[in-house]
Amino acid sequence: MTQRNPTPVPAHVPIAVLGAGLGGLTLARVLHVHGVEAAVFDLEASPEARTQGGMLDIHEESGQRALHAAGLYDGFRALVHEGGEAMRLVAPDGTVRLDAPDDGTGGRPEVDRGALRDLLLGSLPAGTVRWGRKATGVRALGDGRHEVAFADGGTLTTDLLIGADGAWSRVRPLLSDAVPAYTGISFVEADLHDAAVRHPEAAALVGGGFFMALAEDRGFLGHLETDGSIHVYTALRVGEEWLDGLGAADPSAVKRAVLAEFDGWSDGLRALVADADGPLVGRRIHALPVGHRWDRVPGVTLLGDAAHLMSPFAGEGANLAMLDGAELGAAIAAHPGAAEAALAAYERELFPRSEASAAESAANLERMFGPEGLQGMLDLVTGPAA
Repeated sequence: MTQRNPTPVPAHVPIAVLGAGLGGLTLARVLHVHGVEAAVFDLEASPEARTQGGMLDIHEESGQRALHAAGLYDGFRALVHEGGEAMRLVAPDGTVRLDAPDDGTGGRPEVDRGALRDLLLGSLPAGTVRWGRKATGVRALGDGRHEVAFADGGTLTTDLLIGADGAWSRVRPLLSDAVPAYTGISFVEADLHDAAVRHPEAAALVGGGFFMALAEDRGFLGHLETDGSIHVYTALRVGEEWLDGLGAADPSAVKRAVLAEFDGWSDGLRALVADADGPLVGRRIHALPVGHRWDRVPGVTLLGDAAHLMSPFAGEGANLAMLDGAELGAAIAAHPGAAEAALAAYERELFPRSEASAAESAANLERMFGPEGLQGMLDLVTGPAA
């Protein structure tokens, strides 16, 4: 499966998928299940080129549906992080306001994103994913055909082009003028390795699953990972340029700048940043407009973040990407030789479901980082009487 050098680009492929994220891989897998071949192109040099992020909660109505369609549900269940659905909500002074254990009855089990990606990759025929292929441009050739240009100068043509290439999709401009906008929230990510041994106080504070500490315009979001580390997202409502001021600073200065935003918070919460192992990593949160959609354009469509990038505050991004891939694969298989009918059927379902999830994500952002953020989340999880 690992390929260190770019694989040859064919002159023409019937179905070209740009992006080997969870959505693009799910699409390729569902097509394979139905006997339809697709080629997936990804800019990464190999599957191991970078880590794939932290934990994902996989929802019954979306991500798990996709895994059933892909014939990978049993493999997914073997990856589930037992106890990972536990939730703990904490006030800025360190008071625990909610401590809900994982009793095994929840519908959103947690898995490691990298392990889930490996499951999908391992289910595909060798050579399905062409690594080291960064798309630099796409253009319509007429009659639904498109040309893709790559950074190394290679090109290919395709009868069906699918943009699974994320927030800054190269394919999206063929369909829409929309571009992601900054949501007002920036993350600064931190890791505490081997938490039970090296950071026992942090481990006791975070617990065995998902953790939140919230106040107006800021908070900590964290999770115990399957490798025993704690991954923390420090969230701040700040100007888009705020992270720029941290770029050239040394690691200790970055920590001081972040901790200055949490003056007066408990020492235990501040230690999630102060005691972090390795450098802190900043990331701005962007989103496409709620209700983003496009008119039918022959021979091309989008899935996942390319279609409906949203903030992460409803936990829907990866789940919807996988469901998009499964639904698009099923539509293509159900309409052999009729790509436009397949794309029309897919987009008819895509637009309303992605609009609903994007609206939920935007509402949760305001709920979590509003004046009563912690109480708002308590009300959401347990009801207004909490």
